Amino acid sequence: MVEICPSADWRPIFKQSLEFAQHQVRALIERDPDFYPMYTQGGHWRHTGEAWTHWCDGFLPGMMWVFHRHTKDSDWARYAQHYTTPLEPRKMDRNVHDLGFIFLSTYHRWYKQTGDEKLNDVVIQAGQTLAKRFQKKGRYLASFIGPESIFIDVMANVGIIFYAALKTGDDALLRTAMDHCLTTRRVLIRGDGSSSHEGIFDLETGEFLRQSTHQGWRGDSCWSRGLAWAIYGFTSSYRAVKDPRFLHTAQCCADFFIRETPADGVPPMDYDTPSEEPQYRESSAAAITAAGLLQLAKVVPDPAKGALYGAAAQRILLTLCSSDYLAKGIDGWEGILRQGIYHLRKGLGVSESVMWGDYFFVEALERALRDTEED
Repeated sequence: MVEICPSADWRPIFKQSLEFAQHQVRALIERDPDFYPMYTQGGHWRHTGEAWTHWCDGFLPGMMWVFHRHTKDSDWARYAQHYTTPLEPRKMDRNVHDLGFIFLSTYHRWYKQTGDEKLNDVVIQAGQTLAKRFQKKGRYLASFIGPESIFIDVMANVGIIFYAALKTGDDALLRTAMDHCLTTRRVLIRGDGSSSHEGIFDLETGEFLRQSTHQGWRGDSCWSRGLAWAIYGFTSSYRAVKDPRFLHTAQCCADFFIRETPADGVPPMDYDTPSEEPQYRESSAAAITAAGLLQLAKVVPDPAKGALYGAAAQRILLTLCSSDYLAKGIDGWEGILRQGIYHLRKGLGVSESVMWGDYFFVEALERALRDTEED
């Protein structure tokens, strides 16, 4: 169980870690300009390892937008615009289910900081494009694997469809996002708050057939990064439309995380990995969860539960800021957080830095500091 005992001195620790993150990103773009990394090998971003799917390009400029918001340094805005602009054509990309990752972290942040409606139009188009993955039989957004597949990851992307629907008043688009969330809740979230990575449908009938996985231990296990996507995604969906079912699901998943995760707040790669198998921690799952819990803490009606979620997020971040996970002081290591995992089965980015881990770590640090200090 996550130990709820945050240090009284967490603010300076978080500030120092955010400064280190800026140092690492600045070094990356100076060393390897116009490169969008995914995961490290031996601590180095540039390598020839497999990508599996093209989903991470928004995280590097997304961090730059967070840095600009935090520091007001115009250099970060300039870098962020430079790395964000080339992503615009992907607003029409129908090959991935990750347009929320790509555009909410970049164009949406850019729009929020400038108010330029042309930027907002890009975000809206990306949401409309993602909605085209909707399968009417089954009522879900298909993953990049194929039309029969639903991923828990999509919960962290469906927010861009909610955004596009609410901005345009498109009721059909809103129903698409609602239906996907409700289907995910029904077929991928279990009664104890754990989650499955993937679900498989019969394309002829729309019948749900079974839970499956590509990255977890097995189809009926709980892959921790998938659980983190569920916490973050159902919380974001509740914030968009205030449907109490989404809040209930987010809390169930958060309670499972707090109950089943080791005291320091960093989960195993999969909660059901047999004891005789190698045991890996997953820092990116911890970072995503911390970012989700900080949002959940603000929307739950019970102040005691809100305090619990906020304190759990602080506990997670304090651990990630420690020498066990933060790459500070590790000679030659180019990422921010160590001990992340991309794809264990494929041997990709195992116990390395991963771009989404770094991004959500930065998002969570900035959110924690912003919630306690004047902007």
